[in-house]
Amino acid sequence: MATVPTADVSNKDELSLAYTPGVAEVCTAIAEDPELTRHYTWVPNTVAIVTDGTAVLGLGDIGPAAAMPVMEGKAVLFKQFGGVDGVPICLATTDVEEIIETVVRLAPSFGGINLEDISAPRCFEIEDRLKEALDIPVFHDDQHGTAVVTLAALVNALKLTGRTPESTRVVISGAGAAGVAIAKILLAAGIRDIAVTDRKGVVSSDRHDLTPAKKALAELTADKSGRRGTLAEAFDGADVYIGVSGGTVPEEVVATMADDAIIFAMANPNPEVHPDVAHRHARVVATGRSDFPNQINNVLAFPGIFRGAFDVHASAITEGMKVAAADALAALVGDDLSEDLVIPSPFDPRVGPAVAAAVAEAARRDGVARA
Repeated sequence: MATVPTADVSNKDELSLAYTPGVAEVCTAIAEDPELTRHYTWVPNTVAIVTDGTAVLGLGDIGPAAAMPVMEGKAVLFKQFGGVDGVPICLATTDVEEIIETVVRLAPSFGGINLEDISAPRCFEIEDRLKEALDIPVFHDDQHGTAVVTLAALVNALKLTGRTPESTRVVISGAGAAGVAIAKILLAAGIRDIAVTDRKGVVSSDRHDLTPAKKALAELTADKSGRRGTLAEAFDGADVYIGVSGGTVPEEVVATMADDAIIFAMANPNPEVHPDVAHRHARVVATGRSDFPNQINNVLAFPGIFRGAFDVHASAITEGMKVAAADALAALVGDDLSEDLVIPSPFDPRVGPAVAAAVAEAARRDGVARA
C-alpha cells in the first residue's frame, strides 16, 4: 500500500500550483460551493474501509492492529478491480456509539464507507444508523457483498436445474451478518421459502432466545414458510443449501436434499460440506475457496458496486442496486453456463465494468443518483 500522486511536483511552478498559493484558489471555491469537492478533490473516488477488528476473516476478534493487513488487502482490491481509492481505518473501540460518531466525523473526507469485519449483531445497528446519518454510500461488505455474489451464482444454478425462485426451498446455516443479508436479497429476488438456522435450529418466532435481529429475520423467513425444528429437519427435501456458519453438515443429512440439489458451502477454509461429499448429492456445488470451481468471492461485487455508485454520485446503495449487481454478474456467464461455471472469475475483465454500469443504472431508477 502507498499513496501515489497523480500530478508532478518537480519544479517551482508545479509546487506553487499543487500547494501554496495555488491550492488556496480551490479551497476558496469549495468554501463557497461545497459541491465542488467532487470535482477538485479525491473525496468522490475514495472509500473508507472501517473495522474494529472483531470479526476478521476466519480469525475472529483479533483487534484493530492485527486487522490492518486485511483492510490493506481490501484497499488493493478496490483499486485493482474498481479503480476506487481505499483508505484502511482500524478503530481502537468496539463501542457502537463511538464507532458511529467516529465514522460520521470522518465522513467529509470520503465518498463512501465500507464497513468490514465488525461482529454481529452490532454491525446491523452501525450500518443502519450510518445510513440514516450520512448522504454517501454505506455498505457492509460481509453482509451485502456476500449476498450479491451468492444471488448471482444462485440465479444461474436455478436456471441450470430448471427451477424458478417461487418454487425453490432454501436452507441457510448461519444467522450472522452474511446469513441475514443473503436471506433478504433472496427474498428481494422472489424466493419465498427460506429457513435460516443457527446452532439451536431454525430461527423462528416460537423460540424465546432470539435477539431483535434474529426475531426480525424469523418474521421474514421461517414464520412465513412455517419451517421449524433442527438443521437436519430443514434439510429434508430442500432444493438449496447455503452455508455461512462454519461447522460441518453430516453427509446423511445432505443426502436428504431434493434431486438436483444446489449446495453453496462457503465457510473458509473448511466448507460446511466438503465438495467431494457435496458432489455425491448435489448437481451444483460452490464454495468460498479459490481451489474449487464456483468460488463465491466478494471481490466480484464490492469494487464494481462502489465504482457504479461513485460514477453517479449516489447518496446510498439501495436493495435495487444490489440486485442489479447480482443480475449483471449472472449474465456474464452466458452460454458458458455449466455445473462448474455458475459465476464468473474475479479476473474476468468484464466484471467490474458490468457491475458498475448496472449499479449506476439502478441508482438512477431508485432516485439516489445525483449526477
